[in-house]
Amino acid sequence: MLNVIVQAKKETVDKVCEVVKRQLALDNDKPITGESTFLDLGADSLDTVEIVMGLEEEFGITVEEDNAQSITTVQDAAELIEKLCSEKSA
Repeated sequence: MLNVIVQAKKETVDKVCEVVKRQLALDNDKPITGESTFLDLGADSLDTVEIVMGLEEEFGITVEEDNAQSITTVQDAAELIEKLCSEKSA
Protein backbone atom coordinates (compact mmCIF):
# COMPACT_ATOMS: atom_id res chain seq x y z
CA MET A 1 0.00 0.00 0.00
CA LEU A 2 1.31 3.41 -0.94
CA ASN A 3 1.06 6.08 1.74
CA VAL A 4 0.95 9.61 0.44
CA ILE A 5 1.64 12.41 2.88
CA VAL A 6 -0.58 15.36 2.10
CA GLN A 7 0.25 18.73 3.60
CA ALA A 8 -3.12 20.24 4.38
CA LYS A 9 -4.03 23.63 2.99
CA LYS A 10 -4.46 26.48 5.46
CA GLU A 11 -8.15 26.75 4.53
CA THR A 12 -8.70 23.10 5.47
CA VAL A 13 -6.88 23.51 8.79
CA ASP A 14 -8.93 26.65 9.54
CA LYS A 15 -12.17 24.84 8.74
CA VAL A 16 -11.17 21.91 10.98
CA CYS A 17 -10.42 24.42 13.76
CA GLU A 18 -13.93 25.87 13.36
CA VAL A 19 -15.54 22.41 13.58
CA VAL A 20 -13.46 21.49 16.63
CA LYS A 21 -14.36 24.77 18.37
CA ARG A 22 -18.04 24.20 17.62
CA GLN A 23 -18.03 20.55 18.72
CA LEU A 24 -16.18 21.28 21.97
CA ALA A 25 -18.05 24.57 22.59
CA LEU A 26 -14.74 26.39 23.04
CA ASP A 27 -14.48 30.13 23.56
CA ASN A 28 -13.43 32.16 20.51
CA ASP A 29 -10.38 33.39 22.43
CA LYS A 30 -9.10 29.80 22.89
CA PRO A 31 -6.27 29.46 20.35
CA ILE A 32 -6.42 26.40 18.11
CA THR A 33 -3.69 25.59 15.60
CA GLY A 34 -2.77 22.62 13.45
CA GLU A 35 -0.59 21.34 16.28
CA SER A 36 -3.45 21.46 18.81
CA THR A 37 -4.29 18.00 20.09
CA PHE A 38 -7.86 17.10 20.86
CA LEU A 39 -6.71 15.92 24.30
CA ASP A 40 -5.10 19.32 25.08
CA LEU A 41 -8.36 20.97 24.06
CA GLY A 42 -10.22 18.87 26.62
CA ALA A 43 -11.71 16.26 24.29
CA ASP A 44 -12.29 12.73 25.51
CA SER A 45 -12.82 9.74 23.21
CA LEU A 46 -16.54 10.49 22.82
CA ASP A 47 -15.76 14.11 21.94
CA THR A 48 -13.27 12.90 19.34
CA VAL A 49 -15.93 10.68 17.75
CA GLU A 50 -18.27 13.68 17.62
CA ILE A 51 -15.51 15.83 16.09
CA VAL A 52 -14.92 13.21 13.38
CA MET A 53 -18.67 13.03 12.69
CA GLY A 54 -18.79 16.83 12.42
CA LEU A 55 -15.87 16.78 9.99
CA GLU A 56 -17.55 14.08 7.89
CA GLU A 57 -20.67 16.22 7.66
CA GLU A 58 -18.77 19.45 6.98
CA PHE A 59 -16.60 17.99 4.20
CA GLY A 60 -18.96 15.34 2.79
CA ILE A 61 -16.56 12.49 3.47
CA THR A 62 -16.57 9.18 5.32
CA VAL A 63 -13.74 8.45 7.74
CA GLU A 64 -13.09 4.75 8.33
CA GLU A 65 -12.77 3.76 11.99
CA ASP A 66 -9.07 2.84 11.75
CA ASN A 67 -8.35 6.28 10.25
CA ALA A 68 -10.51 8.02 12.85
CA GLN A 69 -8.48 6.42 15.65
CA SER A 70 -5.25 7.81 14.21
CA ILE A 71 -6.46 11.43 14.38
CA THR A 72 -5.02 13.18 17.43
CA THR A 73 -4.38 16.72 16.18
CA VAL A 74 -6.11 19.30 14.02
CA GLN A 75 -3.34 18.81 11.44
CA ASP A 76 -3.93 15.03 11.38
CA ALA A 77 -7.59 15.64 10.69
CA ALA A 78 -6.93 18.23 7.98
CA GLU A 79 -4.43 16.00 6.18
CA LEU A 80 -6.78 13.02 6.28
CA ILE A 81 -9.64 15.18 4.95
CA GLU A 82 -7.54 16.40 2.03
CA LYS A 83 -6.47 12.84 1.26
CA LEU A 84 -10.07 11.58 1.33
CA CYS A 85 -11.33 14.52 -0.75
CA SER A 86 -8.64 13.96 -3.38
CA GLU A 87 -9.49 10.22 -3.54
CA LYS A 88 -13.18 11.07 -3.87
CA SER A 89 -12.54 13.42 -6.79
CA ALA A 90 -10.11 11.05 -8.54
